[in-house]
Amino acid sequence: MRPYLSRLLALALVLVIGLMGCSSNTSGITGNYSQDTLTVMENVRTAIALPQDAPDKPQVEAQVREQINDYASRYRRNPSVANLSSFSTMRTAVNSLAGYYSSYPNRPLPKKLKDRLEQEFKQVERALRRGA
Repeated sequence: MRPYLSRLLALALVLVIGLMGCSSNTSGITGNYSQDTLTVMENVRTAIALPQDAPDKPQVEAQVREQINDYASRYRRNPSVANLSSFSTMRTAVNSLAGYYSSYPNRPLPKKLKDRLEQEFKQVERALRRGA
């Protein structure tokens, strides 16, 4: 009887851990493309607006990177979204930011890159309003 009970307990633990691992959504990506795009944009804007000496800047940047990765992985293989101009512009913007963070992790973002990101975000917002 004891071996069966220990196997049943082990199976229950595996199921609980597996289900908890599958259901975690710490990045805030919901599955609503328009809302997710606006959320990612606002979080990126918040992250790049933080001063270089802000104490929580590394944590905010790490959260934004995770959210960008979740956003891109959720929508890049979705053909109804991947062909939208808003998605391709958004991907261009976050890829340029991610490239800068990878190449120059300890340097502040240059004004030129901030201006370019803001311009691309405005294009994304216009495209979302049009439904494209």
